[in-house]
Amino acid sequence: MARSMSLVRTGLSWWPALLLATLVLFAVFAPWIVPVDPDRQNLLGRLKPPGFEARGHVFWLGSDELGRDVLSRLIYGARVSISVAFLSVALSGVVGVSVGMLAGYLRGTVETVLMRLVDIFLSIPAILLAIITVAVLGPGFINVILVLALTRWPRYARVAYGQTLALADRPFVTLARAMGASTPRVLFTHILPNIAGPLLVVATLEFGLMVLFEAGLSFLGLGVQPPTASWGSMLSTGRSYVASAWWIATFAGLALFLLVLSANLIGDRLSDQIGKGR
Repeated sequence: MARSMSLVRTGLSWWPALLLATLVLFAVFAPWIVPVDPDRQNLLGRLKPPGFEARGHVFWLGSDELGRDVLSRLIYGARVSISVAFLSVALSGVVGVSVGMLAGYLRGTVETVLMRLVDIFLSIPAILLAIITVAVLGPGFINVILVLALTRWPRYARVAYGQTLALADRPFVTLARAMGASTPRVLFTHILPNIAGPLLVVATLEFGLMVLFEAGLSFLGLGVQPPTASWGSMLSTGRSYVASAWWIATFAGLALFLLVLSANLIGDRLSDQIGKGR
């Protein structure tokens, strides 16, 4: 019985990673696996249900309001969501971790100034700050990445700050300073490797949140612009056809749900493993 439960837990722990890896592979190899061009229109075949066939092509997940293949647009939408999430997480992580480590290590005036800046950003609702910034910079792929990075770096800074404070006076750090190691060397050689675990957990959870933010901005028309496929824009379009073409919003919402769920479960799993290792 115990062995059976162990096998069940092992299987449950692997499926989020498998699901996320599958979605990433779909995104990477989208040009080679999509059934048809995601921007190809067929007005005579608009709003057709899943399984409809036209011009020798089967619309496995139906067609949208312009007769475009929903499956192809979902696959390309994964490319947009994963790319935006990955790049925004990387950029916000670099900025936030650098700020947090500097504040925790240097202390004094630097600590006060940097952490008050973090407090200011944290006091503004993230989605509101994102909407305002996109409205100023304009929508688009690059601007969405910059906006999401701008709104989320304080979370990394908070974690890095707390972890650095706990390590700054440890003997191995004191010894490195006594031997003449520069501040960058101490931070990135001695401190960063020891706080990488908690930061990785934050990054994993932030990945799912970035996917939701990108979808939200695209839903409002402030994200990636048409005709580029985006799950958020598909949801926005699908809400107008829920009664007559439920598949447009349903499949886009399901894809969004699975991607965010897999990322969050992986983050929870990493958090448990790091907690056990301490």
